[in-house]
Amino acid sequence: VTSPSTAQRLTADYGVAAEHITVALPGNEARAVARGDRDGPLALLAVGSVVRRKGFDVLVEALAAVKDLPWRMTIAGDRTRSPATAAALDADIRRHGLGDRIDVTGAVSDQRLNELYAYADAFVLPSRFEGYGIAFAEAIAYGLPVIGTTAGAIPDTVPDGAGILVAPDDAAALAGALRTLITQAETRDRLAAGARAAAAHLPTWRQSAEIF
Repeated sequence: VTSPSTAQRLTADYGVAAEHITVALPGNEARAVARGDRDGPLALLAVGSVVRRKGFDVLVEALAAVKDLPWRMTIAGDRTRSPATAAALDADIRRHGLGDRIDVTGAVSDQRLNELYAYADAFVLPSRFEGYGIAFAEAIAYGLPVIGTTAGAIPDTVPDGAGILVAPDDAAALAGALRTLITQAETRDRLAAGARAAAAHLPTWRQSAEIF
């Protein structure tokens, strides 16, 4: 399995004996530290397929609560897996009048994804569950401060000092975390430093393959 959290769930919920489970964290590549968007509003990034589990509905609601602050949001991820969720996301953005501030790109190339990470100021994804959370690990590899949730394996992937985690489905708490990160440069810098420190401990793909 891909995380200690998933291993515990298999044992607790499905009765799989612990000695039959091996945890092999997904690997990561060394990345240059994100430079951020040095011009204009804070650049926020979310990466994930547009499915209900990723919590994009909660994200838009939280962003609507901080419309008074300077930010812009990019959501990168496959829009074809759940057409209903993609349509609901578009409707939520229109309903809150955020069409000029949220860019929903759909699936992007690896090169474009690397550029999005490199020019982001912070990573935000309010997932309802993650078995590991590889996008969170990628954000940490780029030294980005992270906002996520306490669902599933996210607390395993985002260590203390690298991000702010709130309860899933809590748009008010998410909005509070966004307000803190957008308005407090010192908090962003502290969490970015924590992410850079955590990045040094992410496993490589060779290490993951050896465990597997």
